[in-house]
Amino acid sequence: MPSVASTQVVLISGLSGSGKSVALKQLEDQGYFCIDNLPATLLLQAVQSLRDEGHRRIGISADVRGVHSLPALPAAVATLKSQGLDVRALFLEAKPDALQMRFSETRRKHPLSVAHPELTVAECIVLEQELLVDVASLAHRIDTSDLSANALRSWVKRLLDLDQSRLTVIFQSFGFKHGLPLDADLVFDVRCIPNPYYDPKLRPLTGRDQPVIDFLEAQPLGQKMYTDICNHLVDWLPAFDSDNRSYLTVAIGCTGGQHRSIWLAEKLAVRFGNDRQVLSRHRERRGETS
Repeated sequence: MPSVASTQVVLISGLSGSGKSVALKQLEDQGYFCIDNLPATLLLQAVQSLRDEGHRRIGISADVRGVHSLPALPAAVATLKSQGLDVRALFLEAKPDALQMRFSETRRKHPLSVAHPELTVAECIVLEQELLVDVASLAHRIDTSDLSANALRSWVKRLLDLDQSRLTVIFQSFGFKHGLPLDADLVFDVRCIPNPYYDPKLRPLTGRDQPVIDFLEAQPLGQKMYTDICNHLVDWLPAFDSDNRSYLTVAIGCTGGQHRSIWLAEKLAVRFGNDRQVLSRHRERRGETS
């Protein structure tokens, strides 16, 4: 049987239609033994049985389909962690309009509509969010509203390749006109920095392109914003370290999420990547990462 320290358990949960099946399939493709829709009351028994069979990497999906057993999930996860297993929990979610569109496109019923046929899809989504509040608090949340299936697969793989014992800081750019990211822990508004969008030559580019970088690097407000955010993170990251968190998502927002926010997210990732585990993600670029 694999040693406790060598066993990794990845728990996938989240809202119906948010991409849980895609994430679980990615685990399976990476060699995990996966179980979909496992009642939370069977989690400890299933993990022990799979470990007895010699499985080192285990992926399990638990969600509202097993709603009556969900209250047992927090205690089960705590028990696995107390045993020394590497337990990672991911909670996938998306904006209600994105979820409704996905149900409309696939013509599938919402799982809660079986027990509550009188509810609309929108009402089922609201109820599901309420039922999964405690589960969401256990996990790293991933907003899949604007993620393609390929981007989600890539993001899950990158997250699982990281050292769980260290805090991972995720710098995420976004555009305010498309709404706040659901998975943000800290949000910084950089719309006060002069906007490259108004230069016709810079408009089709992004914050990764050198002409845009040169433009923004020359802006005093841009430099001050960068310095102030750096100082804030330097002061507060140790507190997040001591809170035993695995992930911290720092969201940087401008108007459209193409220029200023991307530039600053990339710049911050370079700055903190020297001594920390960091990732960057650009929501309005369909989840593009670097």
